[in-house]
Amino acid sequence: MSDNAAVVEAVHEALSHVNDPEIRRPITELGMVDTVAVEGGRLSLTILLTVAGCPMRDTLQRDVAAAVDGVEGVDELELEFGVMSEQQRADLQVKLRGNTGSEPVIPFNLPESRTRVFAIASGKGGVGKSSMTVNLAAALVQKGLSVGIADADIYGHSIPRMLGVEGAPTQVEDMIMPPQAHGMKVISIGMFTPGNTAVVWRGPMLHRALQQFLADVYWGDLDVLLLDLPPGTGDIAISVAQLLPTAELVVVTTPQQAAAEVAERAGAIVTQTHQKLAGVVENMSWMELPDGSHIEPFGSGGGKTVAEALTRDVGTDVPLLGQIPLDPKLREGGDSGVPLVLSDPDCEASRAIRAIADQLAVRKVSLAGKRLGLSVV
Repeated sequence: MSDNAAVVEAVHEALSHVNDPEIRRPITELGMVDTVAVEGGRLSLTILLTVAGCPMRDTLQRDVAAAVDGVEGVDELELEFGVMSEQQRADLQVKLRGNTGSEPVIPFNLPESRTRVFAIASGKGGVGKSSMTVNLAAALVQKGLSVGIADADIYGHSIPRMLGVEGAPTQVEDMIMPPQAHGMKVISIGMFTPGNTAVVWRGPMLHRALQQFLADVYWGDLDVLLLDLPPGTGDIAISVAQLLPTAELVVVTTPQQAAAEVAERAGAIVTQTHQKLAGVVENMSWMELPDGSHIEPFGSGGGKTVAEALTRDVGTDVPLLGQIPLDPKLREGGDSGVPLVLSDPDCEASRAIRAIADQLAVRKVSLAGKRLGLSVV
């Protein structure tokens, strides 16, 4: 093997450790390394982007330069970027998702999927459902899990603001690459509408939007997918039951009895959809005063009431997963785009949220219907 050939081989090895920032798989595996040439210590390298104007180009440029910097025999790098052809993008789609044909496939429904899906629901608005979604997601990421959020609240979408997501998704053929924030993948209708434009759709359009979020978005290998549902038991709640029958509901309420009654109705939908209830979260449970004492501005006992009522309704134990104190920093985090569990991990509310995430992260995996790879000798 010539010296140049050995250097080219070493460059390929170095690039195999560079992941595409959106797809999170090696660029060598994705067919993004086009040309590699070495002459007199000068490395000429061409990387193919999935689309022109790729928003992660700067990140990729930095990662590639860092990877080849330590390769012996490379003294200078000449890096150029090209763009994949239509056929190359089509081949990439098949590589990532398989040849699924024309019918959209929701990967979370496949027998081999190990993604646990939680639908964060509430009976009414204003109980902190979206705040719980982003903070639970951040807490699960802190545990080392791969997490995605689908903002299913089409009319009242707020997840991009709460996570500080400003970039638009990248489209590769029929696949949508979701933006990432704080280590999680995120998709929302707010990424497709200009400014603060209102979404005025009827039920079939809502269903199709949710279907696209689940089937057309390239989520990769997620451990957990969280869906931020709109309040109540309307079109989206019904569509989730149809499109994701294995999704588990987490019902968010406040301690107020009037709110608890509405939350119970939201959770009782499982008696008709036959989904599983993962549990109840009581938000705004109390507020700590400067002297260390607690007040309960919204009363007490609502979360326990909902958990007990749903246990009776569905005939299985529905636990009260936790109680979250009222903390102004939780609201501030939603406005600034940094979840409270990241900005102030040691406060009481963050500890309570992480305790709930600990319970959601525990999974009992069934082997029913799965191949074990055994053979008769």
